[in-house]
Amino acid sequence: MIKSLTFGNPGFLFLLLAIPVLAAWYFYRVRKQTADLQVSSIEAFAKVGRNLKFYVNHGLYVMRLLAIILLILALSRPQTSLSRQDISVEGIDLVIALDVSGSMKAQDFRPDRLEAAKDVAMEFIDGRPNDRIGLVIFSGEAFTQCPITTDHAVLKNLFRDIHNGMIDDGTALGDGLATAVNRLRGSKALSKVIILLTDGVNNMGSLDPRSASEIAKLYGIRIYTVGIGTMGQAPIPVQTPFGMQTQMMKVEIDEPLLMEIAKATDGKYFRATNNAKLRAIYQEIDKMEKSKIDVTEFRKRKEEFLPLVLFAFILVAVEMLLRYLYLKNIP
Repeated sequence: MIKSLTFGNPGFLFLLLAIPVLAAWYFYRVRKQTADLQVSSIEAFAKVGRNLKFYVNHGLYVMRLLAIILLILALSRPQTSLSRQDISVEGIDLVIALDVSGSMKAQDFRPDRLEAAKDVAMEFIDGRPNDRIGLVIFSGEAFTQCPITTDHAVLKNLFRDIHNGMIDDGTALGDGLATAVNRLRGSKALSKVIILLTDGVNNMGSLDPRSASEIAKLYGIRIYTVGIGTMGQAPIPVQTPFGMQTQMMKVEIDEPLLMEIAKATDGKYFRATNNAKLRAIYQEIDKMEKSKIDVTEFRKRKEEFLPLVLFAFILVAVEMLLRYLYLKNIP
């Protein structure tokens, strides 16, 4: 990174031209105030030195000039920033398509399927600092929660905001896949990947999942499908007339469809039945090939005027204390 200094109001810097004028005026005034004394010899004054008050008295004006300089610099709004930098890094373009339907509240994972999927996905993101990663969520419909980006802090914050009930319930696998494909279709990376996590059967949406996978194949996108849920039944909290209660419900995952989608795009299907297996799946995906991508980094400017103002205030305060306490003449 290249750190640079700029000024928000550079026109105020022209006021610095007045500093030499003020210094010359002070020198001229001091010379005019010095009385001339004609003596036959200065031997009597040869051993008389200049005391501390002499230097402090002139030093006060120097402090005042420094304070003026600092205030002029503060008015010009100095700013530090890290310059734009184009870098080439090893990485892939990847979109995580996450099912947020009501069944993701099942508690066969800890604390539940959705929270476990979020936690493990964020761990995966931390381990892939050079990848451009995006996030699509789907239930009865689908939308992009975050476009592909290298700003993983923003991505993780958007992950944390995900919760059940954000969109109509259901499982629109085709729409979720199509939205993820749309995020990647313009990518120039050699490796483009979708990780699809779901715990249900396609029952909503306007696009068939098989058609979506064919579109992904045309764009050279691999799809890794993950079926989330234990075998058989899982405890799911449901609202009853007696309040929220946990009931055992049958786990329905269309594994043949998920396998077909993965196979059609040279991907792979995984079944996660607990938190540990879900982590292992992400670790396997982490071993995929990487490709070079160009990334442009930017940084926000930081205002630096405050320290200048504070230092100028300190100089003025010290000058006043010395002038009215140390140099004060008592009649």
